This record gives sequence, structure tokens and C-alpha cells, in this order.
Amino acid sequence: MAELTLAVANSIIAAALEAGAQAGLKPLTVAVLDAGGHLKAFQKQDGASILRYEIAFGKAYGSLAVGMGSRWLDKNAKERPHFIQGLTAVSGGRIVAVPGGALIRDAAGALLGAVGVTGDTSDNDEICAVAGIKAAGLVAQVD
Repeated sequence: MAELTLAVANSIIAAALEAGAQAGLKPLTVAVLDAGGHLKAFQKQDGASILRYEIAFGKAYGSLAVGMGSRWLDKNAKERPHFIQGLTAVSGGRIVAVPGGALIRDAAGALLGAVGVTGDTSDNDEICAVAGIKAAGLVAQVD
């Protein structure tokens, strides 16, 4: 697969939301970006708080920005805070450096895009992002 289609992006979102529902999580918000950082698909569950779009987008966008999942960003925010502050500044504040963002790769390792999930704990958000990607038959990279 050389391109992330709308149908695949929507299936990732549906599976991520289903994983959250099965786990009894708080309302989730999911953003799927293509490899160029453009929004492909987005859904925000009823009851999700404001700024959830920006957070979900920022987790996915940050993953694409560094070529790693947002767990890597979180780790580096603790170990190298000036690096993450600089990265956030040069991105115009679009990067959210906490778990919940995962790169989407095909079976051959080609980058297709990224998913950002927010609404529950960062760890639970990440679990749902990975579940959505795997349910679409793709490979998730979180760090």
C-alpha cells in the first residue's frame, strides 16, 4: 500500500473508538494524518472536551515530525526538554509530546501516516491508536 486511503483511515478510527468502548474509556478523539501531515480523517466522540482535535492532531503530527511515535517524544521531553521546546516552537506549537500518537506503516515498512488519539490517559490513548492501526492490517510504531 503506497497511500493511506480515506476508507483505511476511517477503519482505523472505527477500530480505535471500538477499543476505547470495549475498555470503558472516556470519550475519545482520533485524528488520522497522511504521510505529508495532512488531515485524512477525524472523529470526536460525544462528550469529548474542547481542544481534543488539537491534541489528537498534535500527537499524530509530532510523530510524523520526528519519524517516531509520540512515546519517543514524551521520553525526550523528560531527557532533553530544550530539544522538545525547540521542536514545538519551530512547528508553530503543533506538536504534543505525550503518548497517544503512532506512525502507520505498511507491511514493508513504508510510512503511510500517523494516528493521534486523546481523551483518556496517554497510555490508554496509545493502546487505542495501536488497536486501530492493527485492525486495518497495518503496523504501528509508537517509539
